[in-house]
Amino acid sequence: MSTPQVVVHRDKELMAKAAAARLITKIVDAQSARGSASVVLTGGRNGNGLLAALAEAPARDAIDWSRLDLWWGDERFLPDGDPERNYTQAREVLLDSVPLDPDRVHPMAPSDGPFGHDADAAAEAYAAELTAVAGPEHYQSAATAAGGAVPSFDVLLLGVGPDTHVASLFPELPAVYEQERTVVGVHGAPKPPPTRISLTLPAIRAAREVWLLAAGEDKANAAAIALSGAGEVQAPAAGARGRSRTLWLLDEAAATQLPRDLYPPASS
Repeated sequence: MSTPQVVVHRDKELMAKAAAARLITKIVDAQSARGSASVVLTGGRNGNGLLAALAEAPARDAIDWSRLDLWWGDERFLPDGDPERNYTQAREVLLDSVPLDPDRVHPMAPSDGPFGHDADAAAEAYAAELTAVAGPEHYQSAATAAGGAVPSFDVLLLGVGPDTHVASLFPELPAVYEQERTVVGVHGAPKPPPTRISLTLPAIRAAREVWLLAAGEDKANAAAIALSGAGEVQAPAAGARGRSRTLWLLDEAAATQLPRDLYPPASS
């Protein structure tokens, strides 16, 4: 696993625009090298802020949207079209305005979908969908055959919660301990809604690059804890790392509790 790198921007708006530019470059490079690219999206204010900045970026047209696979790191298990679903929000800020191939957009099932209110069955189906597209060249996670393989995502985006949660992996809840399955149903989440679906840490660590987004003073303590060597059970963000790169993208407010030597002056 890679050592985390930290980049600090002046404010959340600049962070979103810079992250969007960085993501465009990464997608274009991956498509040039391998013919297609795969990105795992995240929700929340920072994830949606990045997507909104991407929608407004003139360089977005450099992406061949028809050769981009989109996945989600987690989802609120709510009815289709619910405004709180990550998929709904992503469609509103970006996806409906770009020429994606519908077959390459992979939302997690809603609570009124084919699995009804069974979040665990929906999670198993998403894991099977990931395994189905994971070729022999893709990273095999630490998961057993029951968990399957996942694609080697080019970039996996994660928002960081004030409690250090990433995706829907909350400190000390069962999902953060999972080492066999790649996708799990989450029950009793400490923030609404209580039922969710989430990639596990083994699936997250299959990505080539993991980018963690945090902006605002309420994220400062979480960033400091996760980057201080905390354990992943107590601080799930500490266990979110990419195989070749782990990038923390922060604004100055979220970096206030970090040692100044952790990031270069030029990054702000």
